[in-house]
Amino acid sequence: MIYGAMKFAIGGSLKLGFRPWVEGLENIPAHGPAILASNHLSFSDSFFLPAVLDRKVTFIAKAEYFTAPGVKGKLTAAFFKGVGQLPVDRSGGRGAGEAAIRAGIQVIESGGLFGIYPEGTRSPDGRLYRGKPGGLARVALATGAPVIPVAMIDTEKIQPPGQVVPRLMRPGIRIGEPLDFTRYQGMDGDRFILRSVTDEVMYEIMRLSGQEYVDIYATAAKRQIAEEKRLTAEESKKKNG
Repeated sequence: MIYGAMKFAIGGSLKLGFRPWVEGLENIPAHGPAILASNHLSFSDSFFLPAVLDRKVTFIAKAEYFTAPGVKGKLTAAFFKGVGQLPVDRSGGRGAGEAAIRAGIQVIESGGLFGIYPEGTRSPDGRLYRGKPGGLARVALATGAPVIPVAMIDTEKIQPPGQVVPRLMRPGIRIGEPLDFTRYQGMDGDRFILRSVTDEVMYEIMRLSGQEYVDIYATAAKRQIAEEKRLTAEESKKKNG
C-alpha cells in the first residue's frame, strides 16, 4: 500500500520530469524471482529503475537511513521503506555482508526482484569498476534465480556531487537478457566460481552501458582519487605559501 503510493508519487514525478528512456523491459519477468545487477553512477539509480518497472524492486540500504532520530529521521525512514529499500546494518564488516546476502536470499525466496550493485559503491568517475564477488554471486548460486544485467546511463550527470539542483535531462536504462547460473548451484563456497559469475555479469553490464572498464574495486579508486587530491592541495599550498 505504502509502496504503491510512493511509487505513484515519486515514479510518476521522475517519469514526467526526466522522461527516462528504457530498452529491454521485456527481459523483466512478469512474475517470479530475479536479481537485477546494475552499474552504480548516482544516488538516484535506486529511484529511476523502480520508476520504470511495473514490479517492486528491493534494494539494500544503510540501516542509518531508518534509525535517524527526530522528525527528519522519521520522514527519511518512511521514504526509504516506501520506495522498497531494505535496511541492513553495514557496520559489522564481514557480518554486514552476510546480513545483506541473507536479505537478498529472503527477497528471492519470497518471489521478488532483488536489486544489487556489484561494484559495491558509486563509481567515482563514471567508469565501470570490478564487481565484488560476494553478494551478487552468492545470492544467485544459493537461489538459482536468474541475473538480469542493467545499465544506468547518464544518471551521474543529473546531479553531480556538490550540485544541489538536479539537471532536467533524460537518463537511460538498458536491461539485458537474463543470465542463468544454475550450472554452478551449490558451489557458492568456491571463490573461483564466485569470481567467474561476477565477471560474467560485469562484462554484460559493460557491454550494455558502453562504460570504460577498470579492473580494480571502486573503493580503491576512491582512495586513490582522494590521495591525489590531497597531494595536489599540499603542492598548491607549498607554491602559494
